[in-house]
Amino acid sequence: MDMREIILAKYGEIALKGLNKHSFEEMLVKNIKRRLNPHGKFSYSRAQSTIYITPQDDQQDMDGAMEILSKVFGIASICRAYEVPKDFAEIKAQAAVLFDEKLSQARTFKVAAKRADKRYPMNSPEICTELGAMLLEKYPHLTVRVKNPEVTVTVEIREKSAYLHAGAEEGAGGIPVGSSGRAMLLLSGGIDSPVAGYMIAKRGVRVSAIHFESPPYTSERARLKVEKLAKKISEYCGNIEFFCVPFTEIQEQMRVHCPEEYFTVIMRRLMMEIAQRICAEQGIQALITGESIGQVASQTMDAMVCTDAVCRMPVFRPVVGMDKKEIIAISRRIDTFDISVEPYEDCCTVFTPKHPKTKPVLADVERAQLAYDYEPLIQKAVAETRFSLISFYQ
Repeated sequence: MDMREIILAKYGEIALKGLNKHSFEEMLVKNIKRRLNPHGKFSYSRAQSTIYITPQDDQQDMDGAMEILSKVFGIASICRAYEVPKDFAEIKAQAAVLFDEKLSQARTFKVAAKRADKRYPMNSPEICTELGAMLLEKYPHLTVRVKNPEVTVTVEIREKSAYLHAGAEEGAGGIPVGSSGRAMLLLSGGIDSPVAGYMIAKRGVRVSAIHFESPPYTSERARLKVEKLAKKISEYCGNIEFFCVPFTEIQEQMRVHCPEEYFTVIMRRLMMEIAQRICAEQGIQALITGESIGQVASQTMDAMVCTDAVCRMPVFRPVVGMDKKEIIAISRRIDTFDISVEPYEDCCTVFTPKHPKTKPVLADVERAQLAYDYEPLIQKAVAETRFSLISFYQ
């Protein structure tokens, strides 16, 4: 049997599922195939909570494939491994060849073994001891270090073959996108909303995005910034249906007819109303926002109560209990932070009141909103909403 390089994609939470585990596995494989399509031809098989991804020839971009797989929800860890015969003499010979460069340059190492095939004549400690002794003899400058070695030589004994690799990389975790319904993300140009979309997608939700623009008060660059954010989170969420709502007329009428202290909360209510009407047309089941309690005046609990009163579908707020430092840390990890801080402001900054009501009373808000008939403008905004598809392939 010739040695060949493959990718092992191991899932965590999916392994705990019950009778519907198979459907999660099918969804994960489907998502992986879709993501890896631009990186060459691979074959796929499943066994023991692992997806075996095998290149069909030498033309596959393995580095690109690993980068893509690190962002696929449902995968707990990934590694590039070499498939070798289960004969232990062959395992030792191949380990010395495969890891020669790493071991020659390292000072510390250890051997890790996982024996999924319990019929194999050697147990895990025996595999570690014998392989470690051989490597120490070949590389006498090395020292065994159990915690935090420079190189970990890992041997996995599975049903059909053995696999050698130098340790696994952490995957994105979560469950496969598409396994938990659809939700609409209210995507501003800020730091919080892209993180919120990422976090809900991690729970298997297929995310669409809606953005409100107010030209000429907001620029085309502001909209392009939001599209870049959608493109960036699509690397995790998959293709994103993007809805851009013209909001200028509504905000101009609000400036005339809305009491200044209620401007922000009523604006949020109108945004929610428009978003959920588009959701109803598209069969989308919930809304997502990046609100965090107390972060700004419009995100107090009282304001959220007034906003939610207009909603006829669930509103998910995954960052609601996080502080800014925690949200920024995630935004840096998913590479949205630098885009979010670009100086192109969205419509939420248009006509911002100097003294917004931080503890609005719902009856007062409703009375202020009913002072003007926004319904024709809402219908017009929905009708003139523009649609595009943001793809991670582009």
